[in-house]
Amino acid sequence: MIKAARKAARSLVRDFGEVENLQVSMKGAGDFVSKADLKAEQIIRDTLMEARPAYGWLAEESEEAEGADGMHRWIVDPLDGTTNFLHGLPHWAVSIALERKGEIIAGVVYDPAKDEMFTAEKGQGAWMNDRRLRVSGRRDMIEMIFATGVPFANSKHLPKTLKEIAILMPRCAGLRRWGAAALDLAYVAAGRYDGYWERGINAWDVAAGAILVREAGGFVGPLDGPGDPIAEGRIVAANPLAYERFCEHLAAA
Repeated sequence: MIKAARKAARSLVRDFGEVENLQVSMKGAGDFVSKADLKAEQIIRDTLMEARPAYGWLAEESEEAEGADGMHRWIVDPLDGTTNFLHGLPHWAVSIALERKGEIIAGVVYDPAKDEMFTAEKGQGAWMNDRRLRVSGRRDMIEMIFATGVPFANSKHLPKTLKEIAILMPRCAGLRRWGAAALDLAYVAAGRYDGYWERGINAWDVAAGAILVREAGGFVGPLDGPGDPIAEGRIVAANPLAYERFCEHLAAA
C-alpha cells in the first residue's frame, strides 16, 4: 500500500508542477476530475492488483469490482483534495484502505507536499513516518480545534452544516475547512485537530483516515443516529474526551 501510494504520488507531483496545463472535465458542481486523478488511480490499481489479484476494488474514478476471494477489498481515492490540487494549493493526499469482511483493517494516507506518510493497521497503532500517533488529550472545548467539510453550491447538507458551525464556533478555539477529508482524519489521529465531522462524504474519502483515528486512540462514529459512518457517508471522529460533548453540540443544531 505504501509502495502504491508513493508511485502514484510521484506522478501527481509532476502534474501538480504543471497544474495550469492540466486538461480538466467537470463531473458536477465543484467536483472536478483531471487526467492526474485517472493516471494516479491506474498506477495504484496496477500495483495493488499485482500483489493481490483476488481482492475487490472500490475507487472514485472507476467501476466497483468484486474480488474472487469475496473477503477483501481495496478502497482508494487517488487524489483527495482535487480542487486544492487544481488551484495549486499544496494540501491533497493519496488515500488507500484495505477492507476485510466489511471492516477496515489497514490504511495509508500520503501527503506528498509535506512528505508525511500516515499508516495504520488493526491492532498495530497509527504512525506518521516513524512517529507513533496519538489523538489529542485536550479536555476543554474552548481549547479545541475542529475540522469539517462545508458543502458547496446547493447541497442539501449545507443548511445543517452551517447551523452546526454557528453552534460550535463560540464554544471552541476554531474551525478549519481545508478541503481534504483524508488529511482531516489523519490530523485528528496526529492530535493536530481534536475532532472532525462531515456528511455526504464517500467511503474512499474516509476509509483510510478512520482506521488512523481508531488506532491512534480516537473514536469514529456516525452522524445523525446509528449506522455505518463510512458506508453511509456521515462521520464524526474525535479524541475520547471531546467525542461525547462534540456530538451533543452537533445534535443541538
